[in-house]
Amino acid sequence: MLWIHLINDNQLDQIIEDSFQVPVFIFKHSTRNSISSIALHRLETEWPFIRQNHKAYYLDVNRNRQLSRMVAEQFGVHHESPQLLVILNGECIYDASHLDIQARELESLRVPAA
Repeated sequence: MLWIHLINDNQLDQIIEDSFQVPVFIFKHSTRNSISSIALHRLETEWPFIRQNHKAYYLDVNRNRQLSRMVAEQFGVHHESPQLLVILNGECIYDASHLDIQARELESLRVPAA
């Protein structure tokens, strides 16, 4: 899986812009949380089930807590960690946290191909 590290708020504009072309995934990860590590492992293990036309961002919430809150505010979701958001056409169309994060569940979203 190719992660783009989300490290500054300027990237949020790019995420929104890109989401009009391809689905954008944001995974908010806590390196101090074992459930977060399990969720990350599940995503990376099951990732072949997700279409390849996407961008995937990785946000370390321990290093970027304020940015994590900005993401939650920007997309109208409750701040959680771990958390997976799917952004399409500038809006969050999927939000899962903790052990509810499962790559296979994303197949049912029927995200249009780019």
